[in-house]
Order: sequence, then C-alpha cells, then structure tokens
Amino acid sequence: MKQKVIKVNNDDNVLVALSNLTKGETVEYNNDSFVLQTDVNAKHKFVTTDLNVGDEIHMYGVLVGKASEPISKGSRITTANVKHAVSGEFVVKQNDIHWKAPDVSKWKGKEFSGYHRSDGKVGTANYWLVVPLVFCENRNIEILKEAFLKELGFAKPNNYQQQVKELLKLKEGGAGIEEILNFQFTSIESPNNQITKSSQFPNIDGIKFLTHEGGCGGIRQDANVLCSLLASYITHPNVAGATVLSLGCQNAQISILEEEIAKRNPTFDRPLFILDHQQSGSETKLLSEAINKTFAGLVQANETKRTPAPLSKLTIGVKCGGSDGFSGISANPAVGYVSDIIVALGGNSVLAEFPELCGVEQELVNRTVKKEDAEFFLQLMKKYAANAAAVGSGFDMNPSPGNIKDGLITDAMKSAGAAKKGGTSPIVDVLDYPQQVKNQGLSLLCTPGNDVEAVTGLAAAHSNIVLFTTGLGTPTGNPVAPTIKISSNTTLYKKMNDIIDVNTGTVIEGDETIEQAGGRLFDYILKVASGEEIISAVRNGQDDFIPWKRGVSL
Repeated sequence: MKQKVIKVNNDDNVLVALSNLTKGETVEYNNDSFVLQTDVNAKHKFVTTDLNVGDEIHMYGVLVGKASEPISKGSRITTANVKHAVSGEFVVKQNDIHWKAPDVSKWKGKEFSGYHRSDGKVGTANYWLVVPLVFCENRNIEILKEAFLKELGFAKPNNYQQQVKELLKLKEGGAGIEEILNFQFTSIESPNNQITKSSQFPNIDGIKFLTHEGGCGGIRQDANVLCSLLASYITHPNVAGATVLSLGCQNAQISILEEEIAKRNPTFDRPLFILDHQQSGSETKLLSEAINKTFAGLVQANETKRTPAPLSKLTIGVKCGGSDGFSGISANPAVGYVSDIIVALGGNSVLAEFPELCGVEQELVNRTVKKEDAEFFLQLMKKYAANAAAVGSGFDMNPSPGNIKDGLITDAMKSAGAAKKGGTSPIVDVLDYPQQVKNQGLSLLCTPGNDVEAVTGLAAAHSNIVLFTTGLGTPTGNPVAPTIKISSNTTLYKKMNDIIDVNTGTVIEGDETIEQAGGRLFDYILKVASGEEIISAVRNGQDDFIPWKRGVSL
C-alpha cells in the first residue's frame, strides 16, 4: 500500500481511507496532517475541515451531502451526521464540446472475430432464443429447455446433484443431523471450467430459454413494453434466431411483437418461429411443432461462422451493482476508460441506471451534444424522481445496507462514483427503455438501478457485452449479452473468483493506474468478443432476465 488515503478531486473536502485507520492516528496528505477523531475503516471517508450543520460535503468534485450535525476535522462521515443533498437547478444550453480522446494507437486496425448479420451489425455470440409472449407459456418453455439442452450437449453438468446423492447415502447409513450438517463435499470447489458446446452445432454458443411474469393481466403499456423488449432481444446481433410461444388471447399480441421487430430491423431475415397455442390446439401438438421448428432453425443458425470484424462494431453496456467505497475509485473509472477507448475506435457505449445518476445531472448535461437530448434526459430524471416520491420513496433511499456499510453514505456519493463508468466522451443520445442504440458514441439509457432490470435493458439496447463492476460481489448475468464482472478490490476477487472475471483492486493498491487497468480490461474484452475467453456468468449459466414494468424500481 503506497498511501493510506486518497482525495478523488481537488475540490473535495473528504479523504477516502485505503486501509483501516484508527482513532488518534495522524494521517499525512499533500502537506497537511489530520488527527483522526474516530476509527475510519477502509472505503470510508473523513472530513478535512470542521463542518457545521448544513455545510456541504463534496466528493468527486460534486455535492454529495450536507452535515446534519457538527463534524470535526478528521471525523468519519456516516448516515448519522450526513444527509443526502444534490443541486436541483440545472442549466441546459447548446454545448460546444471539445473532447480529448485517449490514445488508441495500440488497438488501431485490430479486429475481433464475430458473427456478421445482414443488417450490418456483428455479434460476439451466436445464441438461439426460446421465449414466451405471456407467462402462461413459462411451463412449456421449461419443457422445451429440458428436451433440448441435454440431448444436444448444451446442458451443464450439475456437480451438486452428486452432493445430494452422497447425503442420501449418509442418511440411509443412519447418519444424524450433526454429521449431515458437517459433511464436506470435495467436488464443490471444482466448478465447471469449460463451456459446454454441442458437437452437432459447433457454431452455436447456446440455446437461451427465457421466462417472465408479464404479457397479460397488467396494464396495456406493460404488454407493449414487453413486446418491445422481446423484439430487441430477437433482433440482437448476438441472436441467430428465435422460437416464440404465444397463448393467443393475451395482451402481448403476436402482431405487436411483429410490429416492434419491423421497427428495429425492417429487413429482418433471421429464422423466427411464432407459435399460437390456442391455434395449435393440444399442448402436445404445440410442443412437437416447436421442437421441429427450433431444431430446423438451429441447423440454419449453425451455418453462420465467426469472421473478422472491426472494433467499431462493438457496443458495450456499463453497469455497477453491490458497489462499495472503492467502486468509484478503481473499477468504475477503469470501465469509463474502456468506454472512452470504444468510442474513440468508432464503437458504442451505453450508460444506464438513472437513479444512480442523481447528483451528476449537470455534469452529464454539459457533455450532451444536442440540447434536446439534455432536456429529454432531465425530463426522464425528474419524472423518475417524482414517481418515486409519489409512493413515499426517493433516490435518497437508493443505497443498500451493503453500500452504506462499505462507505457509500448517500445516493449522490454513490451516483458520482457510478457515473465514472461513462468515461469522459460526449453524450450523443438519450434513450428511453427499451430503445436500442442509434448513434455512434456514448448513449444514456433510462433503466432502474436494479441489477438485473438494468442489465436486461442494456442487452435490449443491443450491447454485445456488459461490463459490470462490483465491490461486494454478484453473480448477475444475461442470456444474450455476456456480462463481465469486475471487482473494485482484490479481497473480493480472491474470495469470489468463481463469479468475478477481472480485478481492478490493483488501482487501490497502487500497482496500476486507471489507464493501465482499463487497457488490460479492454484486451480481455476483445478475447471475450472473439469467443476465446469464457466468462464466469456464461460458464455458470447465469441467464438473468427481468423486464422492467416501468413502476418505481430503484
């Protein structure tokens, strides 16, 4: 550890502890000394000057809270002495943006190996989708899943079944509760290290069976948004084709889905089979027809092979979850540097989760190329905040107990660090859920902060790959957009290395700069994009899919 504390921005009046500090300890930083008035654990912050009630607290160069009681110099900030505060006034104007792009000469002319689609997009994977238009068909989706995966070789071995078998043997042998509780299953530490590929369909990366709770019974807007979301997945560059099961009478009608597909890709030509249960008659007939058509579609999809593609064809989505006090210092800015690299190379980046942009609105407005986009962004933010307030909640209630425990005291503090994932490039578009990327560069996408809802939306925006930073750990994944997990600290990386792919704790330890960690991450992304590296979420079959019903979700 090269230093004990860090100031993120010169205008900040807090310092971040990089290791556990004790009360009475003297900390030196930039020719100033601080006698700690309280213990300050790693990831937490202490103030650099005496504060009175109402005095502002700044971190990342922005307002992140106000003192709710006097705080003496060298004291830790907590939920007891600080309250959430942000600036509520924003200035929107036509910006004259001058962006200094990072040096990308190292990657100029490089390519990745992907699946080319007729609409000009390139996939980093080749998946077949099987989806329901309404929850009534979820059971049939599960039946199809059971029929296909094992027989075609896509099923992943389940080591834990063997553990249950061994426990059954113990019980049959007369073992008591204590012996069962203390049983050690040796194979549990050996997760599947290889992705399961089908020998019959080597060019298909998997069959993804999605289920959901929507399509009927709610408001019509929810059904329409669901059709838009499913259309975005069906037209996704990582998707080779799809089988869709409809009951027939639901709000989410086949015609709405077809209209939404045409909006996204007017010349859509990938294999698509839509089956109507009530028209088919018996369930047996429906499933038999679905199996035949899906199998035929797989044969067709398998004809597409990976071929070289320019890096400008990449679109990444960026997200954080289970964040800690280091996320905004290591993992998020490293991802932000990757975002800038992608944009500089002519590709796309998508920054989501609007509740976690609270407090940095003006900074983002100042980076937005078009005035009307900046106004739309603020309109979406205000509407979202008002909806939360209407049900007795608010953005200030966003930090989770885990966030707070690990140093994220207010939503503005959490948001200021979260926004670092968007790098520094100009914002070329603002998208509402579940729209897809239209313009080259960095786009903002309105989604909740909820991990799976947000990643579900990022995939719908046609992100080839999602970069997901975490300080506490999460297994989050997505059916069509491989989701790379990036740890903010080395302790987490070592503890949960079966679900974490890349470590940026090296930045906290002083072994790498943001640019070095970001460059290393980008090189890893290129391997994932070419199918050379299998990430944990894919290896573990983490196919999370939760449509956002546009209710209040933080």
